Amino acid sequence: MKPSCLMRRRDVIAAIGGAAAYALPLGARAQQPGRIRVVGVLIGFPVSDPASLTEVAALRAALARLGWTEGRDLRLEVRAGSGNADTVLVSAKALVNLRPDVIVGQSTAVTAALARETRTIPLVFVNIADSVASGFAASLARPGGNLTGFTVDNSAQGGKWVELLKEIAPATVRAALLFNPATAAPVKLYMPSSEAAGSSSGVQVSAAAVHGKDEIEAVIAAQARQPGGGLIVLPDTFNTTNRDTIIAQAARHKVPAVYFNHFFPDSGGLASYGADFTEQFREAANYVHRILKGAKPGELPVQAPTKFELVVNLKTAKALALPVPPRLLARADRVIE
Repeated sequence: MKPSCLMRRRDVIAAIGGAAAYALPLGARAQQPGRIRVVGVLIGFPVSDPASLTEVAALRAALARLGWTEGRDLRLEVRAGSGNADTVLVSAKALVNLRPDVIVGQSTAVTAALARETRTIPLVFVNIADSVASGFAASLARPGGNLTGFTVDNSAQGGKWVELLKEIAPATVRAALLFNPATAAPVKLYMPSSEAAGSSSGVQVSAAAVHGKDEIEAVIAAQARQPGGGLIVLPDTFNTTNRDTIIAQAARHKVPAVYFNHFFPDSGGLASYGADFTEQFREAANYVHRILKGAKPGELPVQAPTKFELVVNLKTAKALALPVPPRLLARADRVIE
């Protein structure tokens, strides 16, 4: 055989071998020794947002503790949705086209976009609303398909936010639920419990949809036109991305607001009640690790948070002339002076 023919034959064998390796079942691919595993990460916020930096750092550190070293046997490909639905769709498509071994998707809207792009690449979701109601899992125990992960919210939290708002601002008689339909979990998940809590505490609850940053002030100003207006900021990458604007407008119009995550009171918001989003990225690292070792995502149970944290910003409460009840301060996991 001529040398040139031999080389061509070797090239063909190598090409077929590479293609065959990619055609192997996901578990078998993951167990190939010496191959750098690629983990895609799609965050709903801008990549430079402190929330993004904190959560991705937590994922990286947890993977390192599990024995993965970036540059040796692991590569992270991080993309951001910037709180914008169109950007999320583009980023999801680009990330799936990289054919990573696993993708970590943050938020309900991000997970929905990724799920539309692939039914084969394992997806580990974090920081999402009800996984079954959102259509990501057949059940919590056995989600099935290529998705599993960690939820942070359940429908009952809507009532908790209303109760917290009424407790910290007793004069509240109206509460607007702020969300962007393109980037938030479905508001219908929270309305029943919100309305039930409102009915029992004398608070009229209404949904307030916004579609852009320029619409935020109008919603908050409307709550301030008459005494007793309040705001509940729902889980939403748009809301997190624009939290400085929301917090500033709430302060300007002196509207008490309750948030779903500690990033808001950390930035000057009044109070928050919700799961620790960053901790879920640490937990997600374990699922990524198990999938890279051959586990099937559909057989890994969806996990709900076991701990919710209450954070109160006393400085903001004083600016709103709200005397925070001692019993509320006693329950708080963290008080910002």
